[in-house]
Amino acid sequence: MAESGYTLPVWVAAAARAALAQLLGEPFQEEQPLLLELEGPPEPQPVPVVAAAPLGEGRALAVARCDPGDGLDLTRGLVVWVEASWRTLEPAVGPASPGADPSWLELQAGEGVGVHATTRQLCLSAFARRLLEQNLRPLLPAGRALRLQVIFPVGRRLAERTSNAAFGVVDGLALIGTQALVQRSAAPDQLAAARSELARRVAAPEFAGDLVLVIGENGLDLAPQLGLPPALLLKAGNWLGPLLVAAAEQGVRRLLLFGYQGKLIKLAGGIFHTHHHLADGRAEVITALAALEGLPQAQLQRLHAAATVEVALAELAAADPDAAERLRHRIAAAVEQRSAAYLARYGQESMAVGAALFNRGRGLAALGPLGAELWGAFRAET
Repeated sequence: MAESGYTLPVWVAAAARAALAQLLGEPFQEEQPLLLELEGPPEPQPVPVVAAAPLGEGRALAVARCDPGDGLDLTRGLVVWVEASWRTLEPAVGPASPGADPSWLELQAGEGVGVHATTRQLCLSAFARRLLEQNLRPLLPAGRALRLQVIFPVGRRLAERTSNAAFGVVDGLALIGTQALVQRSAAPDQLAAARSELARRVAAPEFAGDLVLVIGENGLDLAPQLGLPPALLLKAGNWLGPLLVAAAEQGVRRLLLFGYQGKLIKLAGGIFHTHHHLADGRAEVITALAALEGLPQAQLQRLHAAATVEVALAELAAADPDAAERLRHRIAAAVEQRSAAYLARYGQESMAVGAALFNRGRGLAALGPLGAELWGAFRAET
């Protein structure tokens, strides 16, 4: 089994701790002892950093380099900078400023770090914040408060390869990890974990045969906001085909696939392992489906040449809104048809599979015929 490395919040916490140690006048340590478990007895783990140094009175900088382990991961080799500085500890007066904790810790998003488009607040998970609090606050002298500016020098470029914008995150990579160890969506152990959770769900007394398979961590954030019951949600990685078969084998009767349109379109082409390093074909799939919809040659060429599925559909919508709407629904219907054919290949024809696709604007882009039925039925349960 491949080794798992640490998620991005861990490397940020390691650099932050090294920078704080410099502020405190401590010698540089190549490994920072971090408490990575938020529950249970404290057992510090050594996490390496590259360098740390004071920048002058009351300021210090530390650098770490992400190592997510043996699996394929966007953050591999990502350089993390954290600048630490003292700030005045004052009681909060009125609303907190964006990105600020009203007590002892202020977090600022530097270059390449994702922020919420509407509030400009640094986008980080509760786990990431608690990890910082757990490892930094005990080191602070009485009466001191800390300011951290996080910088990912190439984060803005890497973020273009993610669906962050679909969730209102702009300008860089978000700190949205929910645990210390990387869950590798392209690795077999990730499939095993998903199948184990699936088995737990269907064995529960309250299980009634319904499931929403959510593609990706970000989809888990959006699904409840669009009205899908949290109790039905199960996160899937890239091993969608085997997970669909496992769901049918274990008694799921109705399953809704909920995912970003640029990801789920692969299923419309019969690609059921969706990691981009292993299979793509999205340009070919969208062009073929558009041809079946009767779009003219010039539009087919533009669709095929577009940088992403999102761009292709947006450009088509600007030129011909009706054609774009028809194509989106054809994609969703094709996802359902190919999913049913995949299940039939393994003798699992009893499970109904619907498709619900969302776009980068955090809106529902299209529902397949069965997806529309399941969407209404599942949302009625909330």
